[in-house]
Amino acid sequence: MGIENILFEPGYMVLERNSGAPTRYAVKDILRALDIPTGLTYEQVGAITTLANLVVILVRTLIDRDILNEAFLEDGEYDLAAIVQSIEDMGGNFIEPDITVT
Repeated sequence: MGIENILFEPGYMVLERNSGAPTRYAVKDILRALDIPTGLTYEQVGAITTLANLVVILVRTLIDRDILNEAFLEDGEYDLAAIVQSIEDMGGNFIEPDITVT
């Protein structure tokens, strides 16, 4: 009875097997408070966005000054689209970065 898919619903992890009905497991029964990393506070979340926007300004300045092009790293492992996606995932904005966010 192999697992075909793992889904996440609010408060549950759902295992879909190749036979039978999906099984729902309550996250509270799997994840303990001790498993959740500590140290990041609500007040620091805005700082992550500010940092992402500072990286935007740095990257855009380096491209503008012909120091970087749209391919990053020596082997071209990342391109500008990947960098923009990472920045936006952290709450930044590549088009209109705002460093006043705190």
